[in-house]
Amino acid sequence: MKIFKIILENPKRFITGAILIFVVSLVALIDNFFLTWLFLGITFMLAFYEAMKLMKIDENSLFAYAFFIWIVAYFYPNPDDLIFIILIIFAGWEAYRQDNNINFIYPFLYVASSYLFILALYKDFGMEALIWLVLIVALADIGAYFTGKLIGKTPFCKTSPNKTWEGVFGGVILATLIGTFYGIKFVNPFLAFVVSLFCAVAAVFGDLFESFLKRRANVKDSGNLFPGHGGMLDRVDGYLFSSVLMVVLLRGLA
Repeated sequence: MKIFKIILENPKRFITGAILIFVVSLVALIDNFFLTWLFLGITFMLAFYEAMKLMKIDENSLFAYAFFIWIVAYFYPNPDDLIFIILIIFAGWEAYRQDNNINFIYPFLYVASSYLFILALYKDFGMEALIWLVLIVALADIGAYFTGKLIGKTPFCKTSPNKTWEGVFGGVILATLIGTFYGIKFVNPFLAFVVSLFCAVAAVFGDLFESFLKRRANVKDSGNLFPGHGGMLDRVDGYLFSSVLMVVLLRGLA
């Protein structure tokens, strides 16, 4: 079958993927706040560092600030609120120094804010919601990959020339259907559908935005941490947009 041929063409990708699924499943099964915070924190710091490289920001102090923010997020009841405090502090500091170096805020807006929302999702709605998010984003990616390989013909956009409209639709449909089926365990069917659909679409554009950054930096991957997958940012890009939407939709509509 063609699916098995696709898998055999890139075995590193699927072996690495299986290992990542095992690690994430183990963290989900244990469902301990400290362990989840620690696991997310490690991936956050790696993604933050890779984002700095893509944005050509060479300022070691930003990495230290990101680490401090994640420590504070462990104790603060509403982690996502911290991004507004960061923005206020940054704006005040830039006004005081008058150096107009606004680029420093971008890794916080792109990576830190989304990770704070992921932690808020876990704090407010539990591991079930976090699993829901992972399921939607992972299926949107897997569905797009296989559908694109099997029947993809129409280019999606110039930012990511390997993506096709067929692949995008296949990923979004798969993620929405299975995401809705999972979500009805703890929200009503309509909300489960809305959250799954919006988060699946957001995952596509989260991936697209990272592709945009990589094209600007003239690199293929954000790093080489995972064989066949690239860097940490390559693995979490879909979550950076969809996590914010999931928190907002669940808080507003649940």
